Amino acid sequence: MTPQIELIDVNKHYGSFHALKGIDVTIPKGQFVALVGPSGCGKSTLLRSIAGLESISGGTLKIAGEVMNKVPPRKRDLAMVFQSYALYPHLSVRDNLTYALRLRGVSKAERARAAEEVAAVIGLGALLDRRPAELSGGQRQRVAMGRAIIREPKAFLFDEPLSNLDASLRVRMRKEIRAIHDRLGATSVYVTHDQIEAMTMADHVVVLRAGVIEQQGPPLDLYARPVNRFVAGFIGSPAMNFVPATVVEGGGAVRLDAAGGAEVAVAGRVEGGRRVIAGIRPEHLDIVGADTPGAFALTVGAVEPTGSVTYVSSDDEPEILLVADGATRVRTGDRIHVAIAPERVHLFDPESEAALG
Repeated sequence: MTPQIELIDVNKHYGSFHALKGIDVTIPKGQFVALVGPSGCGKSTLLRSIAGLESISGGTLKIAGEVMNKVPPRKRDLAMVFQSYALYPHLSVRDNLTYALRLRGVSKAERARAAEEVAAVIGLGALLDRRPAELSGGQRQRVAMGRAIIREPKAFLFDEPLSNLDASLRVRMRKEIRAIHDRLGATSVYVTHDQIEAMTMADHVVVLRAGVIEQQGPPLDLYARPVNRFVAGFIGSPAMNFVPATVVEGGGAVRLDAAGGAEVAVAGRVEGGRRVIAGIRPEHLDIVGADTPGAFALTVGAVEPTGSVTYVSSDDEPEILLVADGATRVRTGDRIHVAIAPERVHLFDPESEAALG
């Protein structure tokens, strides 16, 4: 696939602060890439560096095969969509959409045609004469997207565009953004702190921490094969359980520090007696009968029914959370038995936090 955006050993310094450290990312044409990580990890700085709003301190940035290190933002042919919409309040939807075309000297007839086409794509054909104050938050965000689409840029850059919307609207809008991306065959780079957005929208996810790429790849690869404890804890909702443990002799199981020292089978082989961190996703624990091979006992500390699922927490330290069926009926203080398939157990080194096995 043809690379549309390439970052090769990109670094960014703010004085003595090293904000981006040796970033290497290749984004093929037509791919949807999400940049995720906690606040301050460098994801917005990376996006702004691609846009040219921040100058990089070292490395190489290419767009469509051309080096862009010194090229100003207006000449990079990229379109940004911000969380604040940034619409002109005194202009109609039609005029907001075509503002950039008017600045370029595009004829009125051509602008009108472009506005109609883009409005159809974003589902706002009936609202072209309204002003931003007359629109909902989701409609305003679609206008902001339409304004980017109408320019036919080399890539779309999204800077947490849904963070100002309520939860139900965010779900709907992320589907719409992905659908528009697919319809246009666009190249998109999307910054979010919400890993659910990244998992559901992106073809490729880049996980950053403190200016370093911890792992990148297809979202389900990151979920199934995290390279370290940080990625394992960041990708997946609810977060993975982490329980200190000791590998038993033979290396085919670990003895948990929690759950009364229960032994849990593992697929990999690690030297016996070694201290590890066992990573267990809540959705991979099943409530089973006491006589189930490999089952271990937990005392229920808290129960949180949500309708479709029920979150059950143990009273252990550290706490172990599991996701049960919504019809599950347990109460605080109950003794339950749970099991997990050996291949679902992740092991991490307590010092380096790297994945083992």
